[in-house]
Amino acid sequence: MLALTDGRSALDRNHLIHAMNPASRRSLLDMARDAAANAYCKYSGFAVGAAVRSVGGRVFVGCNVENASYGLTSCAERNAIFAMIAAGEREIAEIVVYTPTDQPTAPCGACRQVIWEFGRDAVVVMACDGAPEREQSIRELLPDAFGADNLSPGEPEPARPR
Repeated sequence: MLALTDGRSALDRNHLIHAMNPASRRSLLDMARDAAANAYCKYSGFAVGAAVRSVGGRVFVGCNVENASYGLTSCAERNAIFAMIAAGEREIAEIVVYTPTDQPTAPCGACRQVIWEFGRDAVVVMACDGAPEREQSIRELLPDAFGADNLSPGEPEPARPR
């Protein structure tokens, strides 16, 4: 694979360019909006939808699912990412988070940490019904992030069957 001067491969660069395509962004936003319509948010009334594009180009969606035991609530971003992992993908290129609000809403701290785990170069797009979209890298949203590099070396992740 051809390496670029910034250390990324040509394949990585093409995926990032694809992720920035306005038509692709629009379809991710539409999917995130549709997911938000399915949110189970009877306690807060705050619906959230997310659409994740993996580096492999596949898209996964999620919505927030609340629970009467509040600590068991699961955010839209993490639900979409966990669906990506369950499907065998391991790296996020882009995530769109949609809320039916006047201002874009950033992912919570737990979601930022999970985005970091699976997408250190991920683009995070926050969209709503009012103000323009906001776009930031996960590095901007989670400076000085905690990750695998902070842990002592351990056993490598077992190989996944193909």
